[in-house]
Amino acid sequence: MTHLHTETYGHGKSIVMIHGWGMHTGIWRPFAKALARQYRVTCIDLPGHGRSGRISAFDLEHLGSALVAAVGDEPACWLGWSLGATVALDIASRFPERAEALILLAGNPRFIRTHDAANNPDHWPGVSPRVLDVFSGQLSEDAQQTLLRFLALQVHGLADTKALLKTLKAAVFECDPPDNTALRQGLKILKEADLRPALAAFDRPFAAILGGRDTLVPHAVGAHLQRLQPNLQLHLLEKAGHVPFLTHQEELIRLICGFMESR
Repeated sequence: MTHLHTETYGHGKSIVMIHGWGMHTGIWRPFAKALARQYRVTCIDLPGHGRSGRISAFDLEHLGSALVAAVGDEPACWLGWSLGATVALDIASRFPERAEALILLAGNPRFIRTHDAANNPDHWPGVSPRVLDVFSGQLSEDAQQTLLRFLALQVHGLADTKALLKTLKAAVFECDPPDNTALRQGLKILKEADLRPALAAFDRPFAAILGGRDTLVPHAVGAHLQRLQPNLQLHLLEKAGHVPFLTHQEELIRLICGFMESR
C-alpha cells in the first residue's frame, strides 16, 4: 500500500487539509500550525508529491480512496485548496460518512472557463484551458521551471510579489519536485473534472473562500456556486490572490473558525 505523508497538529474538531497542484504540506505548514491552536489539523501530501509515494493512477477515484485511507476514521471537515479543493469535493461526494463539512479555498468545481461570453447563460468562470495546456507542454521540457512559472502566476498582481514568490519557492523546494506523471495527471483533472453536480448535491455544512485578485479562480465564480448550492457560506477576501493562507492568514483563520463554530 502506498505511503502518504501526513502531519497532524493540535486538538479538537478535525480538519483535513489538501494542498494544490505541484505543492506539498510545507506550502502551508505555518498556516496549519496557527489554525491548530483551535483545531486538530491534518495536512496530507498528495501521492507523488512531497514525501508521499506514488499511486498506480493519479485520478479522482484513486486519490479519494488513498487519502481517506491515510487519515483517521473519524469524520472531519475537509479543506481543499486549488486542485485540493477538487479532490476534497470529490471525497465529500463519494465518502459522505467521512466528510461532515467542506471548505473550498480558492477552488472551483469546474476549474476551466466554459464559453467566453460572460453574458452567455452557460458561461462558467474559470481559467483558460490554454493555460493548463501550456503548463502540460512545458512539463516534459523542464518540470522545475514549469512549477516556478505556476508559482509566479499565483502571486501575480499582489503587493510584495517578490517576497511572496521567495516564500513560495522556499516552501515548495523543501522537497524534491513532484512526480512528473502526477503533475501531468493533476493538470488533466483540473482540465476535465466537472464536480458541479456533486457541489449541488452536497447536504452538509459547506463554505467557499475566494480571493478578489485570484488569477486562477476568478471571484465571479462565487455567484455561480451560490446558485448551485444556496446553503453555501460564501466569503470573499477582496485583496487576496490564489494563496490567501500566505497573504491573509489572520482573516482566513477567522473565517474558518466562524464556519467551524457555526456548525
